[in-house]
Order: sequence, then structure tokens, then C-alpha cells
Amino acid sequence: MAWMYILRCSNGAFYTGSTAQDIEARVWQHNEGLGANFTRKHRPVELVYCETWDRVDDAYTREKQVQGWSRAKKQALIDGEYGRLPALSRGRANSRRGAEE
Repeated sequence: MAWMYILRCSNGAFYTGSTAQDIEARVWQHNEGLGANFTRKHRPVELVYCETWDRVDDAYTREKQVQGWSRAKKQALIDGEYGRLPALSRGRANSRRGAEE
């Protein structure tokens, strides 16, 4: 089993990661300064979202997808507002903005 996860850092920023470890152990590592350089500088962190995957490479692919999302789109995912995700796509927002200008 593997995980894709989102942490909320002490400065309010989101950190997106993936791991094949137990998720609680990975969050502990981040809080102990043993995780990513970014979270080391912005501790403590709080787990706000996670997904399970059968394979770590699938969790990593999902991590990279979510990393590219806007803060608003990540927040909608965290809040379980899945119906809002398509409207929050950067591509859709940019194409609408271009049509309005």
C-alpha cells in the first residue's frame, strides 16, 4: 500500500507528498525534521488529506498531479468538494478568462 498525502504547514502552506511507509510514521518524520526540506522549515505539520494506492508509483503520479493544482483546488479536495474541482482547473480558468477579454 502507498499514500499520496497533503500536509498543512505551520505557515499555512500545503505540502504534497507520497510514500510507501505507514502514513502516521511519515507525518511523524516530517514533524521531527526528517522529511522534506520544505516541511523541516515549516513545522509543525498536520495531515489534512490522504489517499491510498496499491502501488507507490501510482501515488507518486497522483502527488505530481496535485502539486500542480492551485491552492483553491487543493482546498476543495481536502474539503471533499469534488464537484468543484473541474471549475477550479487552471486550464479552464485561463480559457474562460481569454474568452472574456
